[in-house]
Amino acid sequence: MKQKIFVSRAIFPEVLARLEQHFEVESNQEDRIYPADELLAKARGKDGLFTTPSEPVTAALFAANPQLKAVCNMAVGYNNIDIAAATAAGVMATNTPDVLNETTADFGWALMMATARRITESEHFLRAGKWKKWSYDSFVGPDVHGATLGIIGMGRIGQAIARRSLGFDMQVLYHNRSRLNPEQEARANNAQYVGKEELLKRADHVVLVLPYSKDTHHTIAAAELALMKPTATLTNIARGGIVDDAALIEALRAGRIAAAGVDVFENEPAFKPEFLQLSNVVLTPHIASASTPTRLAMANCAADNLIAALSGQAPPNLLNKDVAKA
Repeated sequence: MKQKIFVSRAIFPEVLARLEQHFEVESNQEDRIYPADELLAKARGKDGLFTTPSEPVTAALFAANPQLKAVCNMAVGYNNIDIAAATAAGVMATNTPDVLNETTADFGWALMMATARRITESEHFLRAGKWKKWSYDSFVGPDVHGATLGIIGMGRIGQAIARRSLGFDMQVLYHNRSRLNPEQEARANNAQYVGKEELLKRADHVVLVLPYSKDTHHTIAAAELALMKPTATLTNIARGGIVDDAALIEALRAGRIAAAGVDVFENEPAFKPEFLQLSNVVLTPHIASASTPTRLAMANCAADNLIAALSGQAPPNLLNKDVAKA
C-alpha cells in the first residue's frame, strides 16, 4: 500500500501528479486556510505533510499524530514548524533552500529601487489624474547609484543582493551573526562587516534578509529606526516580526526615515491598516520568490524531500539532523 500524505495548500498540478505516483495524496487544491484543529485532523493517518509557511505545525499536531514521519515545508523559512517538537516526536522536518536565492535577490533590489525612486507613489499620483505639469522637485528621492547599501543578514540571498550592487557603484556594509570569509566578502562587492548600529547610521539603503527567530524578533524597532538617516530607506524581504511594524509606521509618518519597502508583515496576511495611509511606503504581499520557475522549483524541492523521507532516505534538506537520536 502507498503511504499517505496531505498537501496543505494548492500547488502546481504537475507536482501534485508527481506526488501521486509515490503516495496516496489528499490535497487542498481549493486552497483553504485550515484552522489548527482542522489541520490536526487532516494530518490524522498521514505519514507525511507537504506544508507552506501559512500552516502552524505544532507540538499538539505531533502529539495527536504519532504516525507522522515527515513535514516538508515549501519555503526557506520554517518558523511555522516547531522543530524541537518534531525532533522529540521523531519527525523529519525540511525546507527548500537555495532554489529561490537569485529570484528573491532580484525582488529585493526591485523593491528597494521602487522605494527609493518613489515609483508606486508617483504612479498613484498619475492614475488619480493629478499630473498636470513637470516640476523640478516632483517625486525627487535619494539616488541608488553611488550610495551606501546596508544588508542585515548576509546569507545566500544577502550576498546575491550585494553582488547586484556592483553595477551601481555602491559601498556595501553588512551585519550578520558571523562574518563571511574574505573570498565571500570580495565576491559580495567587497562588503565590509560592521556592527548593526554602525550600519544603520551609515547606510543610505538598508535591506533586511535575515531569518525569523525569537532572537531576531524586532531586530528593527524604534531605537534602530532612530539611528537611520532621515534620507534613508528600509526594505524588508525577510519575515514579518523582524521589524516592529508599529514603530516603522510611526517613523514613516514622522519623516524619521524617507521611505520603506515592505514585503512581509507581522501577523500576515493581516497587517496594520495604518500602512495604507502612508504615501512613503511600497507594499507587496510576500511575493519575493514569486517567479514561476522559482515557485515550481520550490514545490519540486519540497516533493524531493518528502519522497526521500518516506522512502527511508535522508531528505536533501533535513533541518533537524538529530531526529534519529530523539
